[in-house]
Amino acid sequence: MQPHSPSSPLIILDRDGVINFDSDAYIKSPDEWQPIPGSLEAISRLTHAGWAIAVATNQSGIERGLFDINTLHAIHNKMAQAVGQAGGRLDGIFFCPHTASSRCPCRKPAAGLFHDIAHRFKRDLKGTPVIGDSLRDLQAGERCGCDLWLVKTGKGLRTISAADQDPEKQLPKGTQIVADLAAAVDRILAKPPTPGH
Repeated sequence: MQPHSPSSPLIILDRDGVINFDSDAYIKSPDEWQPIPGSLEAISRLTHAGWAIAVATNQSGIERGLFDINTLHAIHNKMAQAVGQAGGRLDGIFFCPHTASSRCPCRKPAAGLFHDIAHRFKRDLKGTPVIGDSLRDLQAGERCGCDLWLVKTGKGLRTISAADQDPEKQLPKGTQIVADLAAAVDRILAKPPTPGH
């Protein structure tokens, strides 16, 4: 798919725990990919409001040998079709297949995936909303000056609890906490977007 024009607002979504239910055992097949209620409709509302939508997801299950790249593509095809059936559109899906031990520069909390998104969509990410359920999603967005949103779905409640108990796991300043993707989109669409972001 061709990305939207540079004048359309952009949003970056994590996948597991934001769009679909997460699993500590990883999402290893299309059958295991199940959308969180309201998430597909939220993406549809963004699409109809003229937003470009990118997904940025760590998928270390590939390097761990839990599934292969063709299976990941099948999972993403299912996700894109489900979004399409709800009237929405995903303009790009970006993933890192490596584990943390590889120190890959595109694995969140590093910002490599976000730099790839900035390059693909030809824009600065400053002020771009990023919606995630883990601290590393927020840290990657913080490195690019993004607008940070934490959902309580997926690992969200664990992330909030960890931040309360461990000073080293504090949420980045300015992080907005919401129930789920639908709630975040409600608030994002309620305020006028910044052109080019």
